[in-house]
Amino acid sequence: MRLTDHIRRQLRKRLTGEADVVLVDRVPEIERAFEGVEELGLYLHLPFCRRICPYCPYNKTLYRVGLADGYAEAVIREIDLYASAVGDRPITSFYVGGGTPTVMLDHGLDRILRHVRASFRMKCAVHMESHPTDLTDEALAALLDMGVEHLSVGVEALQDHHLRALGRPYTADEVRATVARTVARGFRCVNVDMMFALPEQTVDEVVHTGRALVDAGVDQVAAYPLFDFPYTPWTRVTRSRTGGPAAVFTRRKMLKALEHVFYGAGFRRTSVWAFTRAGVSPYCSVTVPLYLGIGASGGSYLRDVFFLNTFDVGAYIESLERGRLPVALSVKLSRKMQMAGWLYWRMYGVRFRKRAFLERFGTAFDAIYGREARSLGRLGLLRDDGTEITLTDAGAYWLHVVQDIFSLDAVGKLWGTAMTTPWPRRVVV
Repeated sequence: MRLTDHIRRQLRKRLTGEADVVLVDRVPEIERAFEGVEELGLYLHLPFCRRICPYCPYNKTLYRVGLADGYAEAVIREIDLYASAVGDRPITSFYVGGGTPTVMLDHGLDRILRHVRASFRMKCAVHMESHPTDLTDEALAALLDMGVEHLSVGVEALQDHHLRALGRPYTADEVRATVARTVARGFRCVNVDMMFALPEQTVDEVVHTGRALVDAGVDQVAAYPLFDFPYTPWTRVTRSRTGGPAAVFTRRKMLKALEHVFYGAGFRRTSVWAFTRAGVSPYCSVTVPLYLGIGASGGSYLRDVFFLNTFDVGAYIESLERGRLPVALSVKLSRKMQMAGWLYWRMYGVRFRKRAFLERFGTAFDAIYGREARSLGRLGLLRDDGTEITLTDAGAYWLHVVQDIFSLDAVGKLWGTAMTTPWPRRVVV
């Protein structure tokens, strides 16, 4: 066993009580899974893209009109299968990701959103990802009419040579115009994704992009490095040109430069990677501890069980045509695993109340994680005022480093298998 694998297992065992997490091909008892769930988030995965970016780790497939129409019908069937189990529980977070959700603007997106509202008790706004090439004036108006209030635009870079390397089908000038057009439409929050630590990227280029986005009037910037997932075509490039020990310090230098830009413009940190303008409700993915995932590759976490839909779009559609849930894998979560998962995602949001842990588990936070919190506090990675935990900037960065070493390895194994096998029998992460 490699040293890194040994360290991963020991850390996982310390936090979760399990050296390995084993997912199996079992559909959980859905009615029982919702017991004790008072509210939940909803994630909808729309996997279609007009072209495939070589660095993207997420589940996606090339867009075809007929396939998209069939997929929309399957999503509606999946919603119907969950409607009675969800009942009148409020949905307090709704995130639409992909893929590129906006490619379905004319082929099922509006119908899906209307069915979500008709089937669930929605108590939140719609947060949706988009691609710059989709955002015409007509498309922006249609999104607003559909109730999309928080919109994310995948810009990634504002230098033409980096856009070409990433395979993005637009120039820096074209995407600047798209951002300006989107900001002017009146969404409650316009988020822009930007990448740093790209091959041969300089700190000056990163700062230039950050400042340009602030000047463009965006409400939020999600700045994240290029991740090394083992199954993406870009893994070889990233590991040979941006990997190694030096990459840790390069990423930290670039992120610190961005922190200076955003804090200087009055933004606040709202997650490990996101910086939001003061007074704006953040654009974010599922923000509650428990959530239901709809669509191919949709993942669900309901108190003591995690389950994952098949990634294969054809298998997903076929399963629902037969009236069966498209769940491919699931795992029963021990109490300690639930606590570790809760803590990880609350820390990802950079601040949380200790009382929320007590309310969820009936146990004081300090009784379970007090020792670790004190150690991290002494290292300057978090602040504990007795009632609330807040990650410092250094803590937010090193959380990512830990994620890169441990969590992404597990995700890589799980997603890597699910992307090649529609119905895996067993996956160990």
